[in-house]
Amino acid sequence: MKISEVREMSTSELKEKLYSLKEQLFELRRKKAVGTLERGEEVIGVRKDIARVNMVLRERELNESK
Repeated sequence: MKISEVREMSTSELKEKLYSLKEQLFELRRKKAVGTLERGEEVIGVRKDIARVNMVLRERELNESK
């Protein structure tokens, strides 16, 4: 997911996306612990997506407070 795609989403969509990404990260970590995860870089990609969403949410929060 690119940052431009994240910025186009509404705040409620971002919160839903954040929740689903955290669920996805949990499942990937579970698979990694069990040993059934085939591609370890998926965890890194999901973590970066979570960071992008959090960054945009924080930017909007700061803009609203000004």
